Amino acid sequence: MQAFGTSAEDMVHQALAVLAQDSELARLDEIPSPLYVTDAQGVVTFYNRACIGFSGRTPEAGRDRWCVTWKLYTDAGEALAHEECPMAVAIQEKRPVRGVTAVAERPDGSRVNFRPYPTPLLDESGELIGAVNLLVDITSSRLRDKMEQCLRLAATVGDPEVGRALKGLAQEYEQKMLALA
Repeated sequence: MQAFGTSAEDMVHQALAVLAQDSELARLDEIPSPLYVTDAQGVVTFYNRACIGFSGRTPEAGRDRWCVTWKLYTDAGEALAHEECPMAVAIQEKRPVRGVTAVAERPDGSRVNFRPYPTPLLDESGELIGAVNLLVDITSSRLRDKMEQCLRLAATVGDPEVGRALKGLAQEYEQKMLALA
């Protein structure tokens, strides 16, 4: 197999190929994005090194269920139970889940916005045997969107004080983006 692709879907498909061939799971450590594998009950059986930095903790294979993150939230900031997360949906409904985003909280309180790519693993007869999930950090793009929104609003408001406050927020978002880079 060649080096892993750069798009999320490419990396998921290549990870599925590694798993289908019963290849050595260590090969999945070459994927630059956090990726983990579960059994059919959602218990984490493997995670790559990128999961540790992403989640701010060392996941526990054989113990963690549904996800490698410590805590989850919706984009609106509401708590998201692990048993309701996209990976749980993918396993329970035996279908890939796409187009959703969530927020992971690390044990140190920092948060990361991400887009998951949970994909069920099915055997030759179509029975669920597990799942694989790739997590793509979208925190920088979210910060960029907020910064641009603040600047657009600052340019349209008539109140100079509100405009300054919005520009100040835009600068804060830019500083956070630079700190992440």
